[in-house]
Amino acid sequence: MTSKGFAQSFLLVYEFGMANVNTTTQSETVGQDGTDGIAGQILRQIRADILSLTLAPGEVVVERRLEARYGASRTPVREALARLIADGLVERHGRGYRVTPLDIAQLRELFEFREEIEAIVVRKVCQTATPESLAALQGSVDRGLDSMTPEHWLGAGLDIHVELAALTGNRFLVEAVRDAVGRAVRPRWLLASDANERLTAHREHSEILRLIAARDVDGAERAVRAHTRAVGVGILAALEGARRILGARSFADSEGAPSSARTIRGGS
Repeated sequence: MTSKGFAQSFLLVYEFGMANVNTTTQSETVGQDGTDGIAGQILRQIRADILSLTLAPGEVVVERRLEARYGASRTPVREALARLIADGLVERHGRGYRVTPLDIAQLRELFEFREEIEAIVVRKVCQTATPESLAALQGSVDRGLDSMTPEHWLGAGLDIHVELAALTGNRFLVEAVRDAVGRAVRPRWLLASDANERLTAHREHSEILRLIAARDVDGAERAVRAHTRAVGVGILAALEGARRILGARSFADSEGAPSSARTIRGGS
């Protein structure tokens, strides 16, 4: 993965989002995140719009405009917003809400943390994983080559890093990895939405699994560190370059507050 490739993915997703600002329709897809009914549909639709940058980082969202945009009543919209706040994609802003701005300093710290925690995970998994569990995990990696919508990507649960952590049998490692990968969900979707980046991820993930299967503890650790570091470097470099596209409002300053924000465009 290169920062140039990531930047191209970022621009394509951003342009797609801008072209679809006023064409949102309700999804009939039933997610696998424990939410069903109208509230689950609205949650998946807003989340997809955030991931595709139709709703940009730092953008102010107003309940009544979300109701009109997604054709829903106040209760399911509020339920969806509460879940998105828990996921870190939306935050309270005055009396309303805004899409959480991108925090490059936080992402830099996040990838430093991920590199260390995932090194621990692979060293432990090298000692505990069975051939059957690794084969199942390779199946998840292979499915990651498929073209996906944001809803499919999130609902499918195709996250090699969380699944690897689960093989440790340590709930704290699982929660640490799940929280870490969740906090970078927007830039990670940009990678998942690009076919070339999916190929790169597939190759690197498959190599990590091969080394784990061979019980090559040091080799697996080196591979997962290199993968995590490369993803982080590419994402951070591309986001720095994206400031001119999104503007200052989409990025948090050193105190965690964006310099400005804008209100959701349109009412339908």
